[in-house]
Amino acid sequence: MPDTIFKRIFQPQGKGKLWWVFAGVIALTLAAAVFSFSPVYNKAVDALGLTLPKIQDNGFRLGLDLKGGAQLIYRADVSAVAPADRGQAVEGARDVIERRANALGVSEPLVQVNRGSDGEWRIIVELAGVDIKTAIQKIGETPLLEFKEQNTDKRELTADEQKKLDADNKIAQNKAADALGKLIKGGDFVAIAKAVSEDKATAEKGGEMGWVTMSEAGDQVRIAAKLAKGEMTKDLVTTPFDYEIIRLNDKRVRQEDGANAMEVQARHLLICYTGAQGCESGLNKEAALTKINKLKQDATKDNFKDLVKANSTEPGAKDSLGELGWFGKGAMVASFEKTIFPQAVGTISDVVETDFGYHLILKEAERKVEEYNISRIAVKIKTIDDILGPQSEWKNTKLTGSQLKRASMQFNPNGNLPEVSLQFNEEGGKLFEEITGRNVGKPVAIFLDSEPISTPNVNEKITGGQAVINGRFTVTEVKDLVKRLNAGALPVPIELINQQTIGASLGKVAVNNSLVAGLIALLIIALFMILYYRLPGLLAVSSLIVYGLLVLAVFKWQVTLTLPGIAGFIMSIGVAVDANILIFERMKEELRSGKTLTKSIDDGFSRAWPSIRDGNITTIITCVVLFIFSTSIIKGFAITLLLGVTVSLFTAIMVTRTFLKLVNERVLEKHRWLIASFKK
Repeated sequence: MPDTIFKRIFQPQGKGKLWWVFAGVIALTLAAAVFSFSPVYNKAVDALGLTLPKIQDNGFRLGLDLKGGAQLIYRADVSAVAPADRGQAVEGARDVIERRANALGVSEPLVQVNRGSDGEWRIIVELAGVDIKTAIQKIGETPLLEFKEQNTDKRELTADEQKKLDADNKIAQNKAADALGKLIKGGDFVAIAKAVSEDKATAEKGGEMGWVTMSEAGDQVRIAAKLAKGEMTKDLVTTPFDYEIIRLNDKRVRQEDGANAMEVQARHLLICYTGAQGCESGLNKEAALTKINKLKQDATKDNFKDLVKANSTEPGAKDSLGELGWFGKGAMVASFEKTIFPQAVGTISDVVETDFGYHLILKEAERKVEEYNISRIAVKIKTIDDILGPQSEWKNTKLTGSQLKRASMQFNPNGNLPEVSLQFNEEGGKLFEEITGRNVGKPVAIFLDSEPISTPNVNEKITGGQAVINGRFTVTEVKDLVKRLNAGALPVPIELINQQTIGASLGKVAVNNSLVAGLIALLIIALFMILYYRLPGLLAVSSLIVYGLLVLAVFKWQVTLTLPGIAGFIMSIGVAVDANILIFERMKEELRSGKTLTKSIDDGFSRAWPSIRDGNITTIITCVVLFIFSTSIIKGFAITLLLGVTVSLFTAIMVTRTFLKLVNERVLEKHRWLIASFKK
């Protein structure tokens, strides 16, 4: 007896096998329903007080057209890239941005490269469900890591270029001299300034610059200070950028908070420490403080310059001797100003700390701030930069973030401050060795996002392919920088030129309309199938319900839903219905030939299968081609249609067939109206 029960359960025959398949289908369908509608399941578990496990609900992943999000358009600066390599460089930037978008967990990010008719390269980024500020921060601020060396190859003008420059400036000089001649003969300054001056900001006001000080307009104020009120220069004034005619309208002492404004002349001595901005001294904070306190004891007004020359860690201090020039309030950091303005002339301050390190400040002089109301006529002088363009102090090397193998956080033993350790790949290690080898005794700059963050002097060739970025970073800043560098540094700089927040309101309307259309279509299909095919049609509708739940479960797992994706899903329903119709029509032919229901089902399925198989395979091939060669939007349509067609093959062959075979043939003979459309 036990042996018989065991065989019936685990080795079923005939319809026993079908009931096992049916049980499996029901279990799979229930699992799909629970997964697809987990919020409903969880509420039911709570309401009924069941001890069943709850299902985490992350919702369906919606695309930009349904969920809303951010659209960013960047301009890629490829000026430093060889023309033949620009396309590849921009594609590299696109790949980096896409990886960064994926790291944000963005569903189906769309990152496209576009080259405009003006020749500019643009990268268009669409991120669903992301706040525009977050998108800009995480995408646009992807770090651009560059290593640069001093630019000693600045180009000179050719003989022809110099000849043209001189000719153009002679024309400008004659234009200014002609205006001066008219003024000397009594011409109206305002009218001539409006007609001749090439400084648009002042020309519109008849040449008036308003009230300015020496620190604001030094070239003009130095000339105006020698003029009497209402007097004009009798000769042209030549500045580095203009031929000018200057007139003093008035002068006065500037007032601040009801008192005369003051400005001071000073110089300083800087001792920086590891972690201070731009510091390469190697001193920790305690050692730097000890050193500057000792210098404070030795410093006098007379030896201050010598102490600066011998000890200051400020770049260029040996030549500038720490000179700060004349400056007023607002020109320096708060701690600096708080010390210097109350300080007596000729005295040296106590130690002052800023972001750059520790300072001693010598106050050399102070004076009232005089301001002058000046008018001018300016005719532009063409410069070398106008012809050659600005020539940077630094020039690019081939070493960038693209050769970065790994970034990690470490702590500097001097001061225990966080810094970024860089490990280059084999190519990057060789480049770094070459760069340090040819720059021994010279600085090499590390640029991050086009800003120099470290300019260390190279003492010797560095092998091993490792470098360090240090500065006044917090642990959080270093961790974030390491994360962004490991995600990929941009091979070219990018500039945000357009940003747009895309709302999901239109997407909601479209979804609602799509759902209504889909439900109406399903209802019409179900009515047609039931009315025309009777019981087989009802079983086919049941199979479609199973199909729908399975597909929704697959979609919720990894697929991002977009409007084209929903269209693909609805189309796949038609494919599933079409498979059932082919099967039923074949079954009708078999039943009309006098075969039994079971035999008709088997033969109907076997004869319909080639047509179903060929039709679905061609659809699947089309979906694969669309997915590989199309844009992200079309990919959404292709993947949902592909998944839907694949699941429809299972439901048509396994589910519908099992349901039909479980029907009792004797019952159908008794109630022929259930399959009336199948009979002669």
